[in-house]
Amino acid sequence: MSTSTAPQAVSAQVPRATDPDPPPRRKPPHPRQLRRWISPIALLGIWQLVSGTGLVPPEKLAAPDVILRSGWELVISGELGPHLAVSLSRVALGALLGVTLGLAAGLLAGLARWGNDLLDPPLQMLRTLPHLGLVPLLILWFGIGEAPKIALVALGVVFPMYLNVHGAIRGVDPKLLEAASVLGFTRAQRIRHVVLPSALPNVLIGLRQGLGVAWLSLIIGEQVNTDTGIGYLINNAREFLRTDVIVFGLLVYAALGLLTDALVRLLERRALRWRLDAVR
Repeated sequence: MSTSTAPQAVSAQVPRATDPDPPPRRKPPHPRQLRRWISPIALLGIWQLVSGTGLVPPEKLAAPDVILRSGWELVISGELGPHLAVSLSRVALGALLGVTLGLAAGLLAGLARWGNDLLDPPLQMLRTLPHLGLVPLLILWFGIGEAPKIALVALGVVFPMYLNVHGAIRGVDPKLLEAASVLGFTRAQRIRHVVLPSALPNVLIGLRQGLGVAWLSLIIGEQVNTDTGIGYLINNAREFLRTDVIVFGLLVYAALGLLTDALVRLLERRALRWRLDAVR
């Protein structure tokens, strides 16, 4: 008589579904970050108090709410747009000219000894001149049109670009150049793969500095014999003691400067991604 044993049931192990990772919690602001806002808010409140209550006459300094109201009126009336476009075009043309000249001069003086001997002495002498004081001379040379304003912006950009490009190329690590020579790189390959990538961080710093000086140069240029631009709005408001419009125009200049600086920093993060990856 044969006995049969029932096969033992093998329980299949079913993997349990794992819960999805919870979304990362947003960290609350650090107390130090909050403290940094105390003094600006306090100063703004004091400003509103002394100007809004009449302790400071409005023809001396308008209150912040009046400035915002006047700025909003300029925006919705369409008066700000054309003047803003003119100022942007002046900065764009002047900065393009200055960056091109500064970059070309920096590359030529940095990569060639004869270029350094020919270009560096006069440029080092010219950069010590206060370019904002050249306005009368630029008007005599180019007239009272757009040319002196664009030239003034270009002069403000060219020297920071030149100094940073020239210094960055001259400051490339000699060991990197020696390693490239050992690997058989030609001069053109050393410039392309070693010199230019090493100089790029300083080139972008020069671009940030140059654009900052460009807006400063534009402010001065638009104060002299112009009928368009943000500077014209400021000058016209001065004639009527409109400090609200004057301060708003200065805030527009500041906002445009911050915007261009943010764009260059974005370009820096993208162009120097290799450096950030190496740090990580």
